[in-house]
Amino acid sequence: MRRTLIVLLMAVAAPVAAQRPPQLEPIPEPPPIPPGMSDESLEPEVTILKRGEDTVQEYRIRGRLYMVKVTPPHGVPYYLVDHEGNGVMARQDVMPTLSVPMWVIKSW
Repeated sequence: MRRTLIVLLMAVAAPVAAQRPPQLEPIPEPPPIPPGMSDESLEPEVTILKRGEDTVQEYRIRGRLYMVKVTPPHGVPYYLVDHEGNGVMARQDVMPTLSVPMWVIKSW
């Protein structure tokens, strides 16, 4: 029984092992960047300011403020992000608060 099983498995595995990988073609070159669109216009401008003891980094694209990173001297940095593009900044922490459920499974 074992020999039959081994022979059967080898008969199935032989054609799979004999297959050759397909011939791959080289990837074509990407198209050029359209005129008027340059990498420099997409790079954010970062302005670092010192307000009191806090370090504030303002991120702008094309002159529009979209994010502010505030780093206090003692504590975790936090971000103020303009999600809708209307100039209203909302706080976004790096580490979201995680509320872990704590249930009593068994007690004596």
